[in-house]
Amino acid sequence: MHPLLAHKNRLGLYLIAWVLMGVLLAALVKFMANLPWLEALVLALPLTMIYSFMCLPPWYLCREFPLTQTPPVKLALVYVVAAILSSASWLALGKGWSLLLARPDFFPSLAVQYEQVLPLFAGVGLMLFWLSVVGHYLVIAFETVRLNEKQALELQILAHEAELKALRAQIHPHFLFNSLNSISALTTIDPAAARLMCLRLADFLRQSLNLGAQDKISLAQELALAQDFLAIEQIRFGQRLQVAQNIAEESTACEVPPLLLQPLLENAINHGIAHLLEGGTITLEALRNGSYLKLAVQNPCDPERPSPRRAGIGLANVKKRLFTLFGADARVDIIDNTHDFRVELSLPARP
Repeated sequence: MHPLLAHKNRLGLYLIAWVLMGVLLAALVKFMANLPWLEALVLALPLTMIYSFMCLPPWYLCREFPLTQTPPVKLALVYVVAAILSSASWLALGKGWSLLLARPDFFPSLAVQYEQVLPLFAGVGLMLFWLSVVGHYLVIAFETVRLNEKQALELQILAHEAELKALRAQIHPHFLFNSLNSISALTTIDPAAARLMCLRLADFLRQSLNLGAQDKISLAQELALAQDFLAIEQIRFGQRLQVAQNIAEESTACEVPPLLLQPLLENAINHGIAHLLEGGTITLEALRNGSYLKLAVQNPCDPERPSPRRAGIGLANVKKRLFTLFGADARVDIIDNTHDFRVELSLPARP
């Protein structure tokens, strides 16, 4: 369907423009044939409105013969023939209309006067046809650009979604590897603890799979998931792993990406607590500061620990996820002191 016919507002504006064109043509007719305003309007305005619909079919020619894909000679031949046929049809309609009006009780001399302005109608008809062709090509170009932008945006969204899925997929294998190793070690040392760890691991995986399928969850849900994760790790480390929380009540309703805290907690345990003979306390903080949600995970570390050979997978994962979702609105700060390591996250507070 023609784009003008599919939108009432566009069609209304199009017809208003042609009414103005008809008034202008009537003024030219009045000047050339010395006609009264009424006769000029009665002759020109209806014909102009008819021609407004005769100038719609070029849309289909423009779609059939794209400018960049049609040889210039063929393009010129198509539109010259179409312009002549369109203008000739309009002139024939004008002749019939003038004869219909040239009745003794209407405008008896109008048919003769129409012959005087026939060249004017022929020129205007050709000009308006070519303007409609140019206008249709501009509309097609605009729609092509808009379609390309829409497709590019959809591809960008799909790429972001694929990247986020890939990043989330990295979380479970890394954690499962450590957990299964711990369960394997506990089966000979403490079978009851191994069984308890298996049960809690199953509960955690069930919850994380349910919540991980969502785009965003509340911070309260994320904290509950973090508690389940830490409970599993406390079976592994015993009294060596302690947890302290400083959670502002107003922050718990904010939305966060699922499984955001687990990689940070896992990093704190594997690179901090695990290297300390006496263990230590992991501190988890959350507060809402204006339009931003502030999260922090802090852990003690061995001052004589060797520098890691490469950046941690978990921390890099969190950075990529936040910047993919929030862009410049997200921030990740790392504070590495001699005796403790702290990661601070800042992201938009929603809702």
